Amino acid sequence: MSMQPKVAIVHEWLVDYSGSERVIEQLLQCFPEADLFSVVDFLEDHERGFLGGRKARTTFIQNLPAARTKFRAYLPLMPIAIEQLDMSPYDVVISSSHAVSKGVITGPDQLHISYVHSPIRYAWDLQHQYLAESGLTSGPKSWMARWILHKMRLWDYRTAAGVDHFVANSAFIARRIEKVYRRQAEVIYPPVDVHQFNIGGAPREGFYLTASRMVPYKKVPTIVEAFSRMPDKRLVVIGDGTEMARVKELCSPNVSVLGYQSFQVLRDHMQRAKAFVFAAEEDFGITPVEAQACGTPVIAYGRGGALETVRGLEDAAPTGVFFERQDPAAICDAVHRFEASAGRISSAACREHALSFAPERFRLQISECVAQLVRRRQTLRLPPAVKSAA
Repeated sequence: MSMQPKVAIVHEWLVDYSGSERVIEQLLQCFPEADLFSVVDFLEDHERGFLGGRKARTTFIQNLPAARTKFRAYLPLMPIAIEQLDMSPYDVVISSSHAVSKGVITGPDQLHISYVHSPIRYAWDLQHQYLAESGLTSGPKSWMARWILHKMRLWDYRTAAGVDHFVANSAFIARRIEKVYRRQAEVIYPPVDVHQFNIGGAPREGFYLTASRMVPYKKVPTIVEAFSRMPDKRLVVIGDGTEMARVKELCSPNVSVLGYQSFQVLRDHMQRAKAFVFAAEEDFGITPVEAQACGTPVIAYGRGGALETVRGLEDAAPTGVFFERQDPAAICDAVHRFEASAGRISSAACREHALSFAPERFRLQISECVAQLVRRRQTLRLPPAVKSAA
């Protein structure tokens, strides 16, 4: 391997700019000469700023019928598609994976580092939740889906052997990697653009805020139901999705549902809110970090990545409060505990904690990780006499 290794970066699919794409953005800043690969790439030219204008080299799925809008329907073909990407010219391959990209084929003299957002959630521990939410709990389509997911699990486990070094986006995902692949993973938290958020100049107001896509696992209706039991406390809800009808059904006069809002409106509400309420079990969870970057405490479900992004009341410098169950009663109790202990949580502590997830921290850690692994691989390949002299 040369002193300046040739690098490839492999992503799942490029269709928008969300959490995993922020990782790609930072990886490309660390390795500006890297070539970019993806199963599909349907970004418009004006959306490519975070890629530095690059277009990814894609698989045959890019050209299949209706792939632009229905590419997820081709999931059963993605394992074979990702295996067709030619990695042979590269010394270092970095895959950013939550589905199939870690399955690229590399050789014994190549270094494959996989940054894992999660093993395929819907094929492993969240299979039954996925089937229920998709209406696939019974019937021929259900059995077909189960067979496909079974095959995906076999493929996913097998291809873990082709990864030289796993990096997880949280300790929670590191535990999932160990459970699924029986491999250890280094933890490097993903980048959060905390510099876009700041403590506002306006005084705090008396409302609580929740903001997310309204999909079942986010539990927005549960939050709304909790506040319907606390008529003296105001809740503002930002977001849209399949759960919107349920949210509106549960609304009481003290709950305001704003639907989808611009970034500026979201940030303004984060800066003025009394606290941010978060009821999902996330792999990492970017929004609670963004809220803390605004100096806003977080009331969060105490599972998953939130345990790593929020400091509970037991901490010397707390930034929020945890609740133990995803039900209205537990959220009500957490709100009451927050109000009883609010004097212990400062905006400055929230902001300081959020800065530990800044993009520059990610770039430093991932660059050091890759450099160390490259040096180790170079040492292993030295002739015995040279190695002993070194």
